[in-house]
Amino acid sequence: MDRSLLFFIAIGIGFLYFITHFIGGIQEDDKLQSLEYKAKHAFDYYQGVDSIGRAILDVTEATPEVQIKAWNGSSLKTEFIALFPDFSGMKTFVEERVRGEMLKNKLIATIGDIEDKYLSGAINAEEVKRMLDTLK
Repeated sequence: MDRSLLFFIAIGIGFLYFITHFIGGIQEDDKLQSLEYKAKHAFDYYQGVDSIGRAILDVTEATPEVQIKAWNGSSLKTEFIALFPDFSGMKTFVEERVRGEMLKNKLIATIGDIEDKYLSGAINAEEVKRMLDTLK
């Protein structure tokens, strides 16, 4: 391959890297944040780490609506859904990694309801995942 072509490819990759990191750095300035960035990071305040280094969702001081929105926007939700079909593991996950009584009670009640429906054959695995993904 021609050296000049490799040189232009390297310059292009370097330019793209610089631009993406520069734009990412700008997004951290409150005055310059886009609406998309604000929506993506709206609930970062509620995410934390417990004493043994696991990610947690602490919504103890938030309103019930904000608690549900924070849960639906949380990365913990994907980890939680991956535990299916271990319903007892899901309940343990909620007990250990979610702070906020209203949200915790709602999640455990939802798990119990879904477990009953799934074990009775009323819903299949895809419907279970869909129901777990959309907490209301």
